Amino acid sequence: MVLKLTFRICGILLLFGSGAAAQTLTLRDAVETALSNYGTIRAKANYAKAAQANVRQAQAEYLPNLWLSAQQDYGTVNGQNGPLYGFGGLGVASSGIPLAEQNWNAAFGALYLTNLNWDFFAFGRAKHRIGVAKAVAVREHQDLEQEQFQHAVRVAGTYLNLLASKRLLISQEKNLDRASVLRTSIVARAKGGIIAGVDSSQANAEVSAARIAINRARDAVQEQEAQLAQLMGVPTDSFGIDTSFVQRVPSKMAESTEAVLDKHPQLQYFRDRIALADEQTRYYRSLKYPAFSLFSVLQTRGSGFQPAYNTDQHAYTQDYSDGIKPTRGNYLVGLGVSWNLTNILRMGQQTRAQRFTAQATRDEYDVIDQRLKSQLVLADGKINRALLNYREAPYQVQAASDAYTQRSVLYKNGLNTIVDLTQSLYALNRAETDRDIAYTNVWQALLLKAAAAGDIDLFLNEL
Repeated sequence: MVLKLTFRICGILLLFGSGAAAQTLTLRDAVETALSNYGTIRAKANYAKAAQANVRQAQAEYLPNLWLSAQQDYGTVNGQNGPLYGFGGLGVASSGIPLAEQNWNAAFGALYLTNLNWDFFAFGRAKHRIGVAKAVAVREHQDLEQEQFQHAVRVAGTYLNLLASKRLLISQEKNLDRASVLRTSIVARAKGGIIAGVDSSQANAEVSAARIAINRARDAVQEQEAQLAQLMGVPTDSFGIDTSFVQRVPSKMAESTEAVLDKHPQLQYFRDRIALADEQTRYYRSLKYPAFSLFSVLQTRGSGFQPAYNTDQHAYTQDYSDGIKPTRGNYLVGLGVSWNLTNILRMGQQTRAQRFTAQATRDEYDVIDQRLKSQLVLADGKINRALLNYREAPYQVQAASDAYTQRSVLYKNGLNTIVDLTQSLYALNRAETDRDIAYTNVWQALLLKAAAAGDIDLFLNEL
């Protein structure tokens, strides 16, 4: 699946503009912002662009080498009989008759050269080199899409965790309000001698416990906000988030996604790695064979030394224009073949190693495929259980609320103890917490299914 999410600048300016009032950050906005800002995704996008440039470079490699060269020199032309090897390109190419003794006659000279060299046939070597470059480009592009998909899932998961943390914070604040109201009533009754004074101590303890629970909930909210900001690539802030969608069940929760598992970005990435390994194997195999070349040279030379210089060492001119004027030319056209026979041994082992690499990538693909299939089954199970909990949670909250109201009335009338009342308070707080978690878990289960199926739109389209 190709993600085509864009960064909506206006919305981000509203969300993070200096001095602006906090706006609601929707989950879709969070994902789009993260895909535009996150450094790893930008890096992989540049790697993909570099791979595309390498494809064009590999295609240009097949073009023949065409050299143009020109030089103009001033020097002597003393020759000498004897062998010479221009080791390292440091020898000079002065040419002249071998005279009996050294002289320092010097004139201008020039060399103009055009050279063409083209390996026109090498048993598919150029084609496979281009194929390798294209396979790398495809792999890098798929790696980018895989990272985008995985990052979108991470951002969505963190957003849901933040949403759950904020809902739990609200539940803890409600619990503190109830505990505070209860303590006020108990303290007043204890001062009037209606109930035992120890009940007020118990009420104070409940208020303290509720405050501690709130502080823990705030820590969780801050941690999730910091993680979400880091994934979005923006400064850490207190986000106003959208909580409306968790009040309902996604419409396509139970649809099967078995048919689209093959399009999972992670599986596609490994298929592209396998294709690259196979193409590299073919390229290495082509290096064992010879290369056939076409070459041609067109050369002209100019010299201030005249043809009679062999017999008359005064027959030369130091005039610059006469020395650089082309007076002699040569051309050469030919075919050649070059074959490094030891490449048969070297490339044979390289090809064998590459085949093992390709097989290793296939083994990794099988592991990922099995894991995703297992995750898909697990996600379906989590969805079913999350829906059951979602439907049961309101009944639990209602029953706990009724029980707390009953225990409160009984306590005020002296018909039960503070222990019974605080236990009903615990039960109500736990029921509200379970409800908040159950509501969020429905969407977490859908996100898990989208992650296993490789289709983030399965989740985003339900928002």
